[in-house]
Amino acid sequence: MMQDIKFTDPIDTSELSFEAFKAIVINDYRIAYESRQASLLGRKEVLTGKAKFGIFGDGKELPQIAMAKAFKKGDWRAGYYRDQTFAFAAGICTMKEFFAQLYANPSVEADPSSAGRQMNCHFATRSLNEDGTFKNLTEIRNSSSDISTTGGQMARLVGLAWASKLYRENPELHGLDQFSVNGNEIAFGTIGNASTSEGVFFEAVNAAGVLQIPMIISIWDDAYGISVPAKYQTTKEDISEVLRGFQRDESNAGLEIFKVRGWDYPALCEIYQQAADICRTGHVPIMIHVTEVTQPQGHSTSGSHERYKEKERLDWEREYDCLLQMRKWMIESAIFTEDEAQEIEQVAKKFVRDTQKEAWEEFLDGISVEKKEVVELVSALAAGYPSLKQLTMQLLNTADASRREIMSVARKALRATRNDQDNARTRLLEWYNEQMELNYERYNTKLFTDGVESPFQVDIVDPVYAEDGKMVDGREILNACFDANFARDKRLVAFGEDLGAIGDVNQGFAGLQAKYGELRISDTGIREMTIVGQGMGLAMRGLKPIAEIQYVDYLLYGLNVLSDDLASLSYRTKAGQKSPVIIRTRGHRLEGIWHSGSPISMILGSLRGLHICVPRNMTQAAGIYNTLFRSDEPALLIECLNGYRLKEKMPENVGDFTVPLGKAEVIREGADITVISYGSTLRIVEEAAEELMQMGISIEIVDPQTLQPFDTEQLCAKSLAKTNKLLVVDEDVPGGGAAFILQQVLEEQNGYYYLDAQPRTLTAKAHRPPYGSDGDYFSKPSADDVIEAVYEVMHNHNAAKFPAIFPGLT
Repeated sequence: MMQDIKFTDPIDTSELSFEAFKAIVINDYRIAYESRQASLLGRKEVLTGKAKFGIFGDGKELPQIAMAKAFKKGDWRAGYYRDQTFAFAAGICTMKEFFAQLYANPSVEADPSSAGRQMNCHFATRSLNEDGTFKNLTEIRNSSSDISTTGGQMARLVGLAWASKLYRENPELHGLDQFSVNGNEIAFGTIGNASTSEGVFFEAVNAAGVLQIPMIISIWDDAYGISVPAKYQTTKEDISEVLRGFQRDESNAGLEIFKVRGWDYPALCEIYQQAADICRTGHVPIMIHVTEVTQPQGHSTSGSHERYKEKERLDWEREYDCLLQMRKWMIESAIFTEDEAQEIEQVAKKFVRDTQKEAWEEFLDGISVEKKEVVELVSALAAGYPSLKQLTMQLLNTADASRREIMSVARKALRATRNDQDNARTRLLEWYNEQMELNYERYNTKLFTDGVESPFQVDIVDPVYAEDGKMVDGREILNACFDANFARDKRLVAFGEDLGAIGDVNQGFAGLQAKYGELRISDTGIREMTIVGQGMGLAMRGLKPIAEIQYVDYLLYGLNVLSDDLASLSYRTKAGQKSPVIIRTRGHRLEGIWHSGSPISMILGSLRGLHICVPRNMTQAAGIYNTLFRSDEPALLIECLNGYRLKEKMPENVGDFTVPLGKAEVIREGADITVISYGSTLRIVEEAAEELMQMGISIEIVDPQTLQPFDTEQLCAKSLAKTNKLLVVDEDVPGGGAAFILQQVLEEQNGYYYLDAQPRTLTAKAHRPPYGSDGDYFSKPSADDVIEAVYEVMHNHNAAKFPAIFPGLT
């Protein structure tokens, strides 16, 4: 087979001979033409049923070639699913890997970007070694893992670029040579013109202008967003005109803005090289608006663009197809002849076809073996089961059977023979169990990196207290914890609204910016999406960021980035990339609709892939922070908003003691009923316990401390085995966090079998709490509510001993 695609090379006309110049340009045309053929053939593979869906980068080949010329080792990309030509030209994806991803080959070797977990054209380089530690990222042309939400990559892009600034300007980081070479790296972002309408794009552009970071945004402008033309997308139908106010000048920092046509190869090469020079040396953010881009096959394999584009537009797109324009220019410039062009094109077509066939055959190889095995095993069972004979014949006659079809036949055979215990069935069952383990590894693993730096590998260190240890405000414990860790680890940075100068609204960082400098502890504007993205990008580049969202209520404004991007990163790359950012926030009880949030069900439902930490006080929070600072997985930690001025005893080892994730704690022993709660409501439950004791009821209180992971030692079930009764107290809405806890205890921990009474939940009301203490009392669980909920469980269990408090009421 012909060699796979060779990298594109920069063009320096001052030093190149004409022959050398010709060789580079011809190689660029070959790469672009091969990429176009991959798009055309990829579409056919979808339409013939070999692949599920296809979305390609046809029409964007030339600007992506130009961008790849400026892309160096150590640089980063945060793009979207149109960048296949760039991926080929920069060497981050081979042609065979491109087709392996199209077929969803679940092998990391076949599809290094995602091991078949992402649809095609979602590119990622593998940043991590097998043990989860970082490779030397300065030796790699890095691509952060793509997501399908077409503007979502912009938040992460800000962090990737900001890392270069921190590595350049903070001397304490200069020894981290595997992550940066004096901050010389550029973060390249790509986005379609329609997606510039999204808020995250404007947040990212504004943040880049404020931070002055080495970031180049390329906008591929084909005048549509699927079927919706630019007149419905963008004011003036021109995003670079809209953003002219961001243009830097002699008096004010800002962005440098370029505009270039997508079919003009010489101009594209010149603009990208000029932009990269400015950006790399001066850390000036750049926007390159690439106009007059075409999309020959339409948006995707889901439909044809002939349905919504007028004839005049289609005619123009055919004439100004970038490959045709480049080919014409090359012939006119005597770079190649018509015959030479045709020869290159024929060789390219054959190369792409041959590579596609090879990728398809490799995808089928393992599945074909499984098909043969299951046919043999089921056939051995088929005597007396006509339906099984039919199943095996159907499978044999399915030319390209999928793994799903093969496993379905095995399961149907096992169900049909459930009353048999012969050797043939035993062999099939053994085969099935082996395959289920293999398929779990293929499709269900690596929600977290699970490497040597996992939080579960961190040593447990208990807090140490002096006999005469001081009682201090909870905020002082946090402050001392952060101080000790920032002194210990130079990679730690923290940022957020009001975090820097005033030390956060609750003084957890008071005085620390003055001590450690603005590069390490800084304020941000009100931009939750890019706060999260800044943290994500920094963490992907080897730093240890704390990204603060001022209140958990405001997590909503960054939830798209947290859920789509951060939470899925390890899974969608099969532990090829990680981002150990800590999202710090505060919540639970305070005052009013937007400062008393406990949206735990939203968090649990959307952030699988983050550890969810809900410490009951600031000492426990400090211990969890100490664990997270020493590990490499992302987490959300919600501090108790009403706990900063409550007194706690200061540990002597405040920066070193650790609280393990997933380890629940019994904070009060009891015999009659298990009460599970977390965060701020634990103090209310403890208050209720005193009156309940006077009523003859002994409650055992369990604090899970983290909701993801939840009680890995099954302390809740052990408590329930003792008390046989259960109440879950939660500040979330009915059916929210409490329902999750019930599922974990009753189903996962088999706690159902210990129950002597109906389990109960006590939650907040369905609405957010109104302003004021009375609003809080009537909307969220109070000590009175806990007392009466516990008592009602006891009454239902033994009405004679515990007569109803409110007879006749339901």
